[in-house]
This record gives sequence, C-alpha cells and structure tokens, in this order.
Amino acid sequence: STEAHEVFEARELLEPRTAHAAALKAQQSDITLLTSHISQEHAALDAGERGRALYLSGQFHLEIARIADNKTITDMVKVLVARSSLIIALYWQRESAICESKAHHALIEAIAKGDAGRSQELMQSHLVDLHSALNLHKMPAAVNNLKQILMG
Repeated sequence: STEAHEVFEARELLEPRTAHAAALKAQQSDITLLTSHISQEHAALDAGERGRALYLSGQFHLEIARIADNKTITDMVKVLVARSSLIIALYWQRESAICESKAHHALIEAIAKGDAGRSQELMQSHLVDLHSALNLHKMPAAVNNLKQILMG
C-alpha cells in the first residue's frame, strides 16, 4: 500500500532528526523514563501481549520526540506513530517487527551519551528495518483500503 509506505517514509524523515535533538537535550530523568519504557515493552512481549508491546514501542518514539522539544514535530510524530502501529498490526511479516528492543537499547545509550550523530543514525536504521519487516505488497484479507480503517 502506497499510504503505508508514505507513513514510514515520513517517519524516516522526521524521527532521525528528533533523535539527534533528543541526544543534545536529554536529562537524566528522560533517560530513566526511556529505560523504564523498554522494561515494560519486554514484559509485555514476554507475556505474549503483542498489542501492548506495540503500543509501548510507539510511546517510546513519542517520548524521544517530546525530549527533542519541538511541539510541531512531536504532533506530527504522534499521528504517524498511531498510523504505523495500525499498519504494523495489519502487515506483520515477522516477530522482529516488534522485537526491536536491541535497537531501542542502542538508541538510549547514544542519547544518554549525548551522541547526536549516532542517535540519528540508529533511529534511521531502526525505522528502515521496521519498514522492511512489513509485507506491504500483500493486502490483508478483508481490508481493501487502509484509509477506511484509519479514518473509519
């Protein structure tokens, strides 16, 4: 689906930028919050609660946008994360679309060190990986139009 690709392309444009800014602005309290997000995501995965893990993963990305402190971009990321969570749920190819905790760990480390360049690169490759984990050529059964569900 073209729409699905566009959502991820938009995230790939915006979120590496937010990760870069977050690395320059993050306080210790922000790092603590991000770390607790990962623990909750792990716990949800271990409990087989994929929907909750997916939700928490989205929240992790929103927290990074919040730390970056650009309200306009944060609002855009919020919309994109909500749409991509639905896309991920529909087009799931492999479990690793959610088992992204390694990517999230690496991101937290780079942000905690204030390494903006590395944070940007990690976010970029993480989103590209997520995008490629989805089988967007195969329409899910009973779904003819993504917009119908998204706007429905």
